[in-house]
Amino acid sequence: MLRIGLTGGMGAGKSTVARILAEHGAVIIDADAIAREVVAPGTEGLAALAAAFGPEILAEDGSLDRPALAARAFADDESRKTLNSITHPLVGKRTAELLDAAAPDAIVVQDIPLLVEGNMAPWMNLVLVVDVDAETRIRRLVEFRGVPEADARARISAQATDEQRRAVADVLLDNSGPDGALAPVVHQLWEQRLVPFEHNLRTGKAAPAPSDAPTTDPERPAEAQRLIARLRAACGAHAKSVDHIGDTAVPEIPAPAVLEFQITVTDPAAAREVGAALGGAGFPVRDDVPAPDPDDLLGAEAVHGNADPGRPATVYVRVDGAPAQTFALAARDLLRSDAEVRADYLAVRAEAAAKAASAEPEDAGRTAASVLRPWLEELARRLGA
Repeated sequence: MLRIGLTGGMGAGKSTVARILAEHGAVIIDADAIAREVVAPGTEGLAALAAAFGPEILAEDGSLDRPALAARAFADDESRKTLNSITHPLVGKRTAELLDAAAPDAIVVQDIPLLVEGNMAPWMNLVLVVDVDAETRIRRLVEFRGVPEADARARISAQATDEQRRAVADVLLDNSGPDGALAPVVHQLWEQRLVPFEHNLRTGKAAPAPSDAPTTDPERPAEAQRLIARLRAACGAHAKSVDHIGDTAVPEIPAPAVLEFQITVTDPAAAREVGAALGGAGFPVRDDVPAPDPDDLLGAEAVHGNADPGRPATVYVRVDGAPAQTFALAARDLLRSDAEVRADYLAVRAEAAAKAASAEPEDAGRTAASVLRPWLEELARRLGA
């Protein structure tokens, strides 16, 4: 099952995106709909709200008077915390039931307005954020939903900021255009990313690395942080640390668009636990690399990839203190801080690429390694790694 988190500020158009995805076959789990369900007349949720905020939040027929509740619950931080402490556990329980009921090959889209506030992004395989500036959203709420402007501003100010949502967005969907403009964008996302992602996840396949030329990209640090959060969530206490390493971790070095990470564990037994967790979280073992030698300078206990075709990655699992574990971090830090070492590395890398290009395709990797490895070994000696 592929879990997609869908979020955005009030009035951004999450329901539009959810509807389009549902038309393509996605299973939609709407947090707002669940939130209404768990406080319907006769539920424990409604009784708890009435006890906390007073009988004034009930309509004459005994149902929840939502504007009355909003006026009290969004009045201050303490009131909002009380509201969340009542509704969030109930919503979580019902959400778990719906997830359990979904088919193994389902693409489940969880429409969660408070995904950022609840720190739920790391637990999703992918996060989609519907992005519209706050003033446009306020205007839409006033014009199309009849929400008083002051109320709209209060609710929006109580939510995450646009910058906070963008920070967790694997995909940013701009919905500031005319009606219908988003449909082809979501269709392309479904066909080219979500469907292949689900297939890779279900079959345990890592997405292939692209053949793009090396580039620098200012978005890579933010992308790396999103994957680090996901890797940490998957590994839990079995991982001592998760670090962005390799060429993409050095902003000044042009690199292919494959992020590299190192998960440090205490021992081989922890590495096996991490490996099992990574596979279930969408980071399967790569089947295109030979079995690594943990004692080698570039070795590892295991090498994983990312099932997401839109964000290829390589994940090395290494024991704390192993030669490759210490070298990966020391080399990254030196390349970040020393321009002379960076220039030397780029020259050697260019030489390796040139020789690989002139070799037979099946020998290209070995040819490049024969040039790069002596330089890396010398660097390791200098670093004492």
